[in-house]
Amino acid sequence: MSDGGDLLTLDGLTKAYPGVVANDDVSFAIAPGRIHALLGENGAGKSTLVKTVYGLVKPDTGTMRLAGADYTPASPQAARAAGVAMVFQHFSLFDALDVAENVALGMEDPPPRRQLARRIREVSRDYGLPLDPGRIVGDLSAGERQRVEIVRCLLQNPQLLIMDEPTSVLTPQEVEILFRTLRQLAAEGTAILYISHKLEEIRALCDSATILRLGKVVATCTPAEKSARELAELMVGTTLATPARAAGGRGETLLTLDALSQPALGPFGTPLREISLEVGAGEIVGIGGVAGNGQDELLMALSGETRVRRDAIRLRGAAVGHLGPVARRRLGLLTAPEERLGHAAAPDMSLTENAVLSAHVRQRLARRGFVDWRRAKDYAEHVIAAFDVRTPGPGHAARSLSGGNLQKFVIGREVMQKPDLLVVNQPTWGVDASAAAAIRQALLDLAAGGAGVIAISQDLDELMEISDRFAALNEGRLSPPRAAQGLTVEEIGLMLGGAHDMEVAHAH
Repeated sequence: MSDGGDLLTLDGLTKAYPGVVANDDVSFAIAPGRIHALLGENGAGKSTLVKTVYGLVKPDTGTMRLAGADYTPASPQAARAAGVAMVFQHFSLFDALDVAENVALGMEDPPPRRQLARRIREVSRDYGLPLDPGRIVGDLSAGERQRVEIVRCLLQNPQLLIMDEPTSVLTPQEVEILFRTLRQLAAEGTAILYISHKLEEIRALCDSATILRLGKVVATCTPAEKSARELAELMVGTTLATPARAAGGRGETLLTLDALSQPALGPFGTPLREISLEVGAGEIVGIGGVAGNGQDELLMALSGETRVRRDAIRLRGAAVGHLGPVARRRLGLLTAPEERLGHAAAPDMSLTENAVLSAHVRQRLARRGFVDWRRAKDYAEHVIAAFDVRTPGPGHAARSLSGGNLQKFVIGREVMQKPDLLVVNQPTWGVDASAAAAIRQALLDLAAGGAGVIAISQDLDELMEISDRFAALNEGRLSPPRAAQGLTVEEIGLMLGGAHDMEVAHAH
């Protein structure tokens, strides 16, 4: 192997999409037997980079070398043939098929079933990832599903294994097993490129790290030599911009959460554990946290899609925990979930129909069970104009819009209903900078008009920009909220990492 003993070398990789440079002149190298972390906030360019290595994205400029030879994979198949394997954050498995059938589907030329089952048993035993080839995937836990993906990769004897957020759905015990496996692979000479938001994990596992911010490499380091807070500072940049805000002050208490607990939504969810919070009129409470720490459960409990104890949620003092979404909307509690297509909007329905779905109560778009379509169309047009939604018109299906434009429509549809309290999850996920600024301004204006807002987001810059108070969600627990102004990057990092007793951390 040339390149000074490195297995993979990236040199000057650049990839631009309309309105954003995802990767900007990125260069780094990974040696055989090393576990190399790729760190950065959402939108820093990590996904684009690993997709380039795995043959899913073609760079605009720059070169790659693998094992001393030029490397330009035209597809994932070509990447796998060259010895590169990837385990994605979202598993691509068929629930109705068994483990061996799922593994066979991921192989170019699978061996006969009996032989494959034997290989799966051998590899899973050798690497401490016990798997039964005959088990139906739908019955497996998240950790076991991930084992299927990993074993499928290991059967190819990869030189380089890419792991994207591999522990986001695992229990601590499963994480331990995974780390043992990765260390064993590295000891045998496999290079591992590891993406994770969990900084203590990176410090424990990885030999080296490349840190991306806004598509550029801003640092390389040895994670064990840095504290989690230093890594967080490198990822976030040392300062978080706080725009000037209208000084309104907090009004009456609108929403009270009192020891709100809730089981996980399905096998991949996170239970909510005793969440307590007050939100006042005119204030924005930002809730930060890495994906999969209970954000969806919190939004569903607040929207009424999952019912909770009556008095766990109170709106202006009245218990509403037992009420469904329509009743809560009538009372002024509105929500916009993270998943746009399918949860926030029905893909095949027009924008007018989608406006009716959530606005029919407050905008009086239906009377005696019949929809007033002219009124509904006017409302949809109103939202499209106010939020600059790029679409030929309200008759077009939700799925015909780009992600960013659909996001503007979904947020606009709720904001224009003048809620007393609005809960949004990932308000600017996937939208460009100018649209993100418009959505944030709309939330600020809503609060300035006396509404309460809860903004749940993984984008720390965003939360610091709009929030009056900030709390962190970690494994279904909410830290005590702190005034957002004056919070340092390191304090935020500690809150996100689960230092629940922030007063103690603050005292040191």
